[in-house]
Amino acid sequence: MAFKTLTKAVVVAGLALSATAAIAADAPKVMTGASASMLANTCAGCHGTDGASQGPASPTIAGLSKDYFIETMQGFASGEIPSTIMGRIAKGYTEEEFALMADFYRTKPFTKAKQDFDKKLAKKGAKLHDKYCEKCHAEGGQSAEDDAGVLAGQWTPYVNWQLANFKAGDREAPKKMKKQMRKLLEKKGSEGVKALLNYYASQQ
Repeated sequence: MAFKTLTKAVVVAGLALSATAAIAADAPKVMTGASASMLANTCAGCHGTDGASQGPASPTIAGLSKDYFIETMQGFASGEIPSTIMGRIAKGYTEEEFALMADFYRTKPFTKAKQDFDKKLAKKGAKLHDKYCEKCHAEGGQSAEDDAGVLAGQWTPYVNWQLANFKAGDREAPKKMKKQMRKLLEKKGSEGVKALLNYYASQQ
């Protein structure tokens, strides 16, 4: 009797382990224990080695502040920031992994894009930046210290796309930015935006 009871217990335990194994096998595999550099390597295909983008479709992400990087990734994951593929990609990482990648990229130098620009428009854009943008995007748009994106030397198509999203309301702008953008557009219109873009492109 005792032997039958023991045998039954072993069989039940075996079935339980088999069920657990099946559940574990069906569970989605997640990246755990990856180093910051391993996580960052997954971004290189679009954003370049160490976050220095080589093409206008993807922004350079090196040199961004930790908070800005994390907030941006959270925005992609939640859908608050419109995107093509970043929304799907961001959902695959944990908050801890966002922080690891942010720590990695904030130590890398921001490599300014080499791109064409109009000198006259760039000169006008410099004045508009000082009037409307400098308080948050300090040092001519080069500083990341105020947890704002780096604009100087960033790829123009990317900056233009983001400004269009803010203008259309597809991406929520901070209160100060929304106010300043409204003033800029009311006084200078699309030509003012064009001048700003040329100014940022000139910072090489």
